[in-house]
Amino acid sequence: MSNSNLVITNNEALHRYEAALEGQLAAYAEYNLLTDAIMFTHTEVLPAHEGKGVGSGIARHVLDEARAKGLHVIPVCQFIAGYIRKHREYADLVRPDIQRAFKI
Repeated sequence: MSNSNLVITNNEALHRYEAALEGQLAAYAEYNLLTDAIMFTHTEVLPAHEGKGVGSGIARHVLDEARAKGLHVIPVCQFIAGYIRKHREYADLVRPDIQRAFKI
């Protein structure tokens, strides 16, 4: 499925990015903002939206936004870590002191 209908917003009050399809919450990526990095702690795609590319869409968005803001990434969330392993163009975002620990 194309992610062209996916609307992603940063819900700063809840410390998470939210992805909506047709006005309904489809997925979210929780984070903690640090001084020079963003730590992604959990990503979840709601069951009704699994298999539609929503997870990849939100992962790509949050990593692109981290790059645009000049932030390193700490991928505690296994989904985000796995996405980075598959999409090596994001490997440079992982904070250098933890790259080995996450096998990035």
